[in-house]
Amino acid sequence: MELFHVLNRGVDKRKIFLDDEDYFRGIHDLFEFNDIEQINNLTYFFRRNSKDVGRPYIKEERRKRKLLVKILAFCLMPNHYHLLLMPVVKNGIPLFMKKLNGGYAKFFNEKYERKGALFQGKYKRILVDKEAHFIHLPYYIHFNSLDLVAPEWRNREIKNYTKAIDFLNLYRWSSHLDYLGKNNFPSVTQRDFLLDFFGGSENYASSIKKWLKELNLEETKELFLE
Repeated sequence: MELFHVLNRGVDKRKIFLDDEDYFRGIHDLFEFNDIEQINNLTYFFRRNSKDVGRPYIKEERRKRKLLVKILAFCLMPNHYHLLLMPVVKNGIPLFMKKLNGGYAKFFNEKYERKGALFQGKYKRILVDKEAHFIHLPYYIHFNSLDLVAPEWRNREIKNYTKAIDFLNLYRWSSHLDYLGKNNFPSVTQRDFLLDFFGGSENYASSIKKWLKELNLEETKELFLE
């Protein structure tokens, strides 16, 4: 079993998600392109306007996917994204990332009538080969959204933990809510491995404040790819 932290950002640090439609498309592509088979981009779709207001999901229409990777955790940010991936097949990560980045860039360029590269070169990835490193990563990935409201979390200087945690619990564009047991985008991630490690959703939720206080980014900065 191998785990990789994967990061990519917009060229010249430009924003790659400009509105909710872009974020939904990014989420859709994480699901859609995680498939060995050729994708026609019509096989799956979001139902956003249902009685489950605020909880869109992806409905599978035709067949079961054959995964390239297990997506253990993710966070989409305005100009970059973080993924925690476990390859399922040989070269699963390169195959998945080629489809993901190419597919999203095509959507973005067509929508905004632009040409050229969207991402800043090839994605970065690093093998997570130490348990001491691994236990930090899911929290680090999910805490990235705090850069938007409380960037001081990186120096363990948060003054209002309740406000920070409330923001985390409202930020839709990561796997954090699904790990809390709230169905946000449950089809995108394969959570059994990490939930077993956390001791379930309740234990994960109760550990958030502790990790915000104790996560030392200097000790494992090579792992975070920033």
